[in-house]
Amino acid sequence: METKPTLKDWTIAVRPWSFPVSSLPAFIAMIYTMHTHPESSANWILGVIAIIGAVVFHAGGNLISDYNDYKYGVDREGKVGTDILTSKLFTPRQVLVYGWTFITIGTCLGLFLVSQSGIGLLWIGLFGAIGAVFYYKFKFRALGDLLIFLVYGPTIMLGTGYVMLGYIDWTLLFVSLPMTFITVNVLHSNNTRDIRSDRYAEIKTYAMAIGVKASIIHYYILTILSYVAIVLMVLLNILPATALITLITIPVAVKNCKAMSQVTEDDVTPINDLDKNTAQLQLMFSASLSLGLIISIFI
Repeated sequence: METKPTLKDWTIAVRPWSFPVSSLPAFIAMIYTMHTHPESSANWILGVIAIIGAVVFHAGGNLISDYNDYKYGVDREGKVGTDILTSKLFTPRQVLVYGWTFITIGTCLGLFLVSQSGIGLLWIGLFGAIGAVFYYKFKFRALGDLLIFLVYGPTIMLGTGYVMLGYIDWTLLFVSLPMTFITVNVLHSNNTRDIRSDRYAEIKTYAMAIGVKASIIHYYILTILSYVAIVLMVLLNILPATALITLITIPVAVKNCKAMSQVTEDDVTPINDLDKNTAQLQLMFSASLSLGLIISIFI
């Protein structure tokens, strides 16, 4: 007997645990802009819509990526990872339509924001939309990490800043870096775990291109750079001193790095959940940075 997806299944299908990767950079961009340009506070509602739009596009991108991973044999039965299609809980058509529904809603929100803040936002939003819909093409050519870096860092934060100000504040490009390094590690840990299955599916990820040992080093470097960037921006007065509160997340980062260091060519079980654990680090890092910026507004 065929089992119909429940509301819980439809919710889990969009991978809501990953949403801090898109929502918190947008939120931080809004708070940072209000901190550096107090007059932008009048546009806080547009900032909130930008945050919602980022999450909606993220949800659509997740679904379309899952559809293409299944279509091209990247996701198969017995493989660690997304199983909404391999488990037969959803049909490919259901996932594709579900994904495009989110993309359509996100496009409508984006066009509304363009009408309120200026045509320049259209080009930022267009790049983000292309990244969400065609991510799988970049992923299959070892460019997924680069695309994630651009979309879930500078694009989201510059776009949110534009919504608040009506022009680009390039300082947000630098502010985006610490969080984006961790965000890229979410994908990188996932792709390191999946090197064997991705090779079988005849696709090429960045982790596959550099190998397991270099992937471990890469994960370490991006993690370290996240904290170094915070300290440097505080010293350069780009971020307020309260941003140093992010340093309290270092023990979690160390724990994740230790897990990554245990992976080998023959045993990836130490990092089976590292993508989710890295996403949790990104949540804590971004939330603490948000708190630091909010505190700075009132002191």
